[in-house]
Order: sequence, then C-alpha cells, then structure tokens
Amino acid sequence: MKNPEMIQVDKLRTFENHPYKVEENEEMEMLTQSIKENGILSPLIVRPIENSEYEIISGHRRLFASKRAGLTEVPAFVYEMDRDKATIALVDSNLHREHLLPSEKAFAYKMKVEAMSRQGERTDLTSSQVGKRLNTYEVIAEESGESRNQIHRYIRLTNLLPELLKYVDDGQISFTPAVELSYLTPDEQQMVYAMYDSDEVTPSYSQAQRMRKLSEEGELNQDKLFEILSVPKPNQKPMLKLSVERLRSIAPKVNEAELENFVIKACDYYYRHLMKVRGRDSR
Repeated sequence: MKNPEMIQVDKLRTFENHPYKVEENEEMEMLTQSIKENGILSPLIVRPIENSEYEIISGHRRLFASKRAGLTEVPAFVYEMDRDKATIALVDSNLHREHLLPSEKAFAYKMKVEAMSRQGERTDLTSSQVGKRLNTYEVIAEESGESRNQIHRYIRLTNLLPELLKYVDDGQISFTPAVELSYLTPDEQQMVYAMYDSDEVTPSYSQAQRMRKLSEEGELNQDKLFEILSVPKPNQKPMLKLSVERLRSIAPKVNEAELENFVIKACDYYYRHLMKVRGRDSR
C-alpha cells in the first residue's frame, strides 16, 4: 500500500473552484482541537502540479484546521492524475460527507458531469446490475444512490442567483420550489429576491411552478409576481417581525442565536409580572 508523504503546508493549493465550503464554526473548532491532540489521522489526497506544488483533492478542511493548529507540514497521499480525473476524485471523496449543503452538492454534481463528459470514458460503461449501457447521469446516479432526475434537479440549482441559492442553503427556500425558480431569467430571479428580501415571502412549490409557466410564456412581471406571492399558502402561520437592531439596543450582550429565547423569556417574565399587578389591583 502507498505510504503518505509529509508535505509543507505552504506547498499545498486548494482545488480551483471546488464547491465545498470551509468555514470557521464549531465543527472546525473541534477538528482543530483533535489535530492539536492527535495529529491528522486521515492523510490528505493531493496531486502534483507546477512549481513543485500540490493541489488538494481531499482534505481542504483538514488543511485549514492544521494551519489553525500551527502545523507546518501534513501527511498526504500523492497521486498523478489529470484535471478531469482529479475533479471526479474530488467530488467522489466528498459527496458522502454528512451535512453537505444543497449548493455544494449542486456544483459538485455539475463538475463531475462536465469532467466525465469531457473524458468520454464513462458514457459507455456497463451497469453490473442490469447489463446495459449507461450515460453520464445514470452512472453518477448509480454511484451516488440518487436518481438521475434528482441529480439533474441539483444541477439546476447552479442556475440560481447566489443570493437565492444562499436562501436554499439556509433552509429559507425549499428544494423543490428552488428548482422551479432556477428556470426563471436572472432578472426575474432578481425580482423574486427583492420581494423576499423586503417581505420575507417564500414561494411554495405550486407558486414557483406558476412563476416558471409565466416566465416561459414571457408574461412574468413584478405585478404578476406580487399577485402570486400574495396568496396565503396552506397552513401558513402568521409571524411576528422584530428588528434585530432594536433588540440589540435592549440586550447588547445577547448573541443573535439566543435572541429568540431571550425574547420568549422576557415576554414570559413580563406576563407573570402583569398578572401579579392585576391580582393586587383586584383586591
């Protein structure tokens, strides 16, 4: 079995346009602490590139955590491969990670489809289960465990404006309506974003379908969009909007993640206070 090599961190380069986000969060803090205590248990996978440097195929988060932990070199398996093979390996090594964002899967599937299409080597593979020739989408579906149509839906998300795609990642816009929104023109998507940004109105699947149909007919405009989004969705619950800035002026030391709980407790405390006052006044 191939042994890993120790490589200087300043010789490692991130994979160009890779879709996976590397963020400073609780998971990254835990990974950094683990590397400080135990080192890197799973070596990176890299390929040699120009100037005696290496491009990371698997291990972007481990490299980031290693730098935070103060490491100057990391273990890595080095493999010679061209750009397309490296792209496929990059996607395959990350697709089964937990907590992948919709945008990460979307761009990962797109990268893999494009790389395989350029290679041409995967368009005539034979399925071991059914013994038939498979196209690129079918091969990826078989390897990933998702349907061909689902992979196509994910790739459709790459047509969304970055602002709308972020709403999908944040769970503010559901997956299936987002796929329908991806068929709108950039200007039409901008209208949807502007309306959501001002009123926080998210489209249901049926509303997004109506938008797509009107867009294909060349009849989607701001008035039609407002008309569609103004219709209350089934089971839609009324929401109370509060200004974060106003709450911060009252409770500057409460972080944003705890603000909702703070408001609930404050309301509960004030309600009980009112009941006591009313009880005294009624005597």
